[in-house]
Amino acid sequence: MNPSAQGWIKKLLKDVSENNAFLNFSEADFYDALRGCGFIYGSNLDVVLAILPKNDLTEEELSKTNLLLALFYTHHQSNTNLPFVENVINFYTEINELKTSFFQELLGGKKSSEQLEKIIHKRIQIDANVLTKNFKYFIINALLYIDVLAYSEFIKKQSVSIGYLKNLEASIEAIIMDVLNSKLTKNQYDESLIKLFESSLRYHNNTPLEYQNAINTIKTKQEKNYILDLACMATWTDKKIDKNEQRFLIKLGTDLTISKNRVKESIASVNLFYSVNKTNIALLSSKNIVQSFYNNSSKMVTKLISRNRKRLHQELKDSKELMVLLSQSTKRNLSDEEHKKVQEQLLDIFKSIPSLAIFMLPGGALLLPLVIKFIPKLLPSAFDENRVED
Repeated sequence: MNPSAQGWIKKLLKDVSENNAFLNFSEADFYDALRGCGFIYGSNLDVVLAILPKNDLTEEELSKTNLLLALFYTHHQSNTNLPFVENVINFYTEINELKTSFFQELLGGKKSSEQLEKIIHKRIQIDANVLTKNFKYFIINALLYIDVLAYSEFIKKQSVSIGYLKNLEASIEAIIMDVLNSKLTKNQYDESLIKLFESSLRYHNNTPLEYQNAINTIKTKQEKNYILDLACMATWTDKKIDKNEQRFLIKLGTDLTISKNRVKESIASVNLFYSVNKTNIALLSSKNIVQSFYNNSSKMVTKLISRNRKRLHQELKDSKELMVLLSQSTKRNLSDEEHKKVQEQLLDIFKSIPSLAIFMLPGGALLLPLVIKFIPKLLPSAFDENRVED
């Protein structure tokens, strides 16, 4: 299942029909599972409950997968007879009619899984330019769970109240921004989170809610737990939650009528998640921007070559001069003219493979050295006498 290719929703729903034990989880347990895989924190590191194998899915693809699984779980729990895909499209259409979204060109016409794929892609897309995205922190939208909460509301009433969405987002903004802005000194993580929340909100009120008004707006247990977990995430700035921050979180829990045990469990959860996964989360990484670009690009190139291995190997076999140059590159340094020939012929091959079209974009040639690094693995072992098979 490849969430970056057409037809992934049909494939996912088919796979889920054969592995649907997660639909029997309680709402509380499923929410905790979404938190455990990073969906609630906005850093998706695995598929929720390992319902599907992670394989080589990127964080963006994991985000798509987890969002769809969360919506599917919510749909199943409602016991509605309406078809899932059609119902979710109706939900996003309703949001668009409230002018809170940017799906206008995608809505209308036949409701299909392909249409929903485009909507979800737009919903979580961070930057249309993949090359540019590699130069920035890869920040997945931390407020996707709002879609799940709003979808639950939509199923109950077949409508989403504009007041519901406004109040929910305004409450999140009031509480989380209060946490972040109250800090005397802000580090890079704090500044990134502030930008993250500000850019993720659909509504921006000229007059923000007061703290107590925000507390009074949060009604359901899931909304309360979500607010608490976002607050825990916001306090985890210096890789620990100090006593003052713990006192704030306990007060927040009390104001939201959440038990002290749940507050402690939420604090422990965010500590565990970030402590274990801090090296895999761009927002917390201490790598410089060049190293971050190289690592992200390397992962992307590896994935693209892996997914197009057979087609790429066949194209290479058909290009005799390129095969000769690549084989020689495993034994000696190519001249500048030979390097230029390799690049030109590789780009010609990439034109014929849609999935590799990224290399045709402006600046795409910058990634060719990474491609060359992986291509010897596609060649027969006779071309590389020093190869050690994994």
